[in-house]
Amino acid sequence: MCLNKHMGILLRNISTLLTLQEAARKEGRHITEQDLGILSQAAVLIEKDRIAWVGPQKKLPKDLAKKNHRELDLKGCTVLPGFVECHTHLIFAGDRAAEFEMRNQGVSYQEIAARGGGILSTMKKTRAASLADLARWGQERAEHFISQGVTTLEIKSGYALNSKDELKMLQAAQKIQGVRTVSTFLGAHALPPEFKSYEEYLLFLTNEVLPVVKKKKLAQRVDVFIEKGFFPPEVSEVYLRRAQELGFDVLVHADQLSLSGGSEVAIKVGASSGDHLLQVSPKEIQSLAKSEVTCVLLPAADLYMKTKYPPAREMIEAGARVALATDYNPGSSPTQDLNLVGLLARLEMKMSLPEVIGAYTVGAAHALNLQKDVGSLEVGKSADILCIEKDWRTLFYSVGESTKKVVFSRGKKVFNNLK
Repeated sequence: MCLNKHMGILLRNISTLLTLQEAARKEGRHITEQDLGILSQAAVLIEKDRIAWVGPQKKLPKDLAKKNHRELDLKGCTVLPGFVECHTHLIFAGDRAAEFEMRNQGVSYQEIAARGGGILSTMKKTRAASLADLARWGQERAEHFISQGVTTLEIKSGYALNSKDELKMLQAAQKIQGVRTVSTFLGAHALPPEFKSYEEYLLFLTNEVLPVVKKKKLAQRVDVFIEKGFFPPEVSEVYLRRAQELGFDVLVHADQLSLSGGSEVAIKVGASSGDHLLQVSPKEIQSLAKSEVTCVLLPAADLYMKTKYPPAREMIEAGARVALATDYNPGSSPTQDLNLVGLLARLEMKMSLPEVIGAYTVGAAHALNLQKDVGSLEVGKSADILCIEKDWRTLFYSVGESTKKVVFSRGKKVFNNLK
C-alpha cells in the first residue's frame, strides 16, 4: 500500500533483509533468529520519510513498480533497521585521560570524584566552552555514530550542573544534523559545588530549571544518577514524579556501582528505562521483567570501569526487555564503537547475535519511547535504514572494522561509502 503520491526511492537487489517485525510485535522480549524477519531477494520502497512498501522484490505490486521512483541497486547488500544509540553523553568539553590512568592504577571512581575529578572535572571545562564549540564537537561525534549505522541518537546534558550552561548543552544538542536526536536533561548527574545537599539541588532543578527546559522544548526526558555518593532514591523519586507532572518522560541511571535502589525507583515511577543495572539481584530482575522499564545495558562502561557485567542472560530469560548502548562519555566510557559494545554483550553477557541486533534496534527504540516509529522496517514507520556490504552474521564480530554501508535517516541518505 502506497502512502503518498510523491516520487520515492526503491531499494532493490537486497540479498537479505531483516525487518525485525516479529521482534517489534514481541516488544523486544525473548528475541530469537526467527524474530529477525529475514527475507531473501527483497526490496524496500521509501516515500518521503516513510517506508511505503517492504517485501520480496518479485512481489512488488505492479502499480508501485510502474511509478517513476528513483532506484538504488544495492547489489546484494544486507539491509536492516538503522541502529538506535539510546544512551550517550555526546556534548562535553575536554577529556579525562589522566583519570583513566588513575583508575587503572587502582583509584576508585568515587575517590576520584571526591578529589574534585570525575563529572566535576568535565563540568569546569564544559561551563567554559562556547555553544558553538560544543555544537561543533558534538556534530563531529554524531557523524562518527552515523558512519556506523546509527539513525537515532540520544544525547544527555549533565556536564554543566547550573542553569545557564545546562541549557547551553541542550541547545548544542539541538544543532546536531544528519540523525534523529532525543535530548535528555541530566542536571541531576552530580552535586555541583554551589549546593550543599542533594535535596537543595533537586529542589532548584525542579523549580528553576525544568520549567525552562519544558517551555523552550530543549529536552523530552529527565534522567537522574541514583547511586551511593550521588543522588539518594527517596528524593530522586520525588524529583522524577515532578518531572512527569511537567510532561517529561523519565529514566534512571540505576544500580551501577552498588545496589542503591535505582531500579526500584524506575519501576515505581514507570520510567522508560533503567540504565547500567550491574548490581541487580534476582528480585530486581523479576520486577524489571514484569514491568515496562527497558533495561539499557552499557558493557563498554563496565569494561573501562573494570567491573562485572550486567546479568543480561538472567534478564532476558526472565522476560525483561533489553537494550544496548555505548554510554559514550569522557570518563567511564570514552568510546563510540558499537562493534565493541555488541562484542562485549556476546562474549561477556552471553547474548546471542539476534538478541544483540534486537537490543540495538527494537529494544533501544522502546528505551526512547520511539517504538511506534523506529526499530523495525514496516510500512508506515520512519525510513531509518542501514545497508551493509556483508552478511548480517558478521555484525558485532570484529572490533574496529568499518563495513562499507549506506545509511538512510528519515528517508534521506546521510552516509554512503559503498562504491
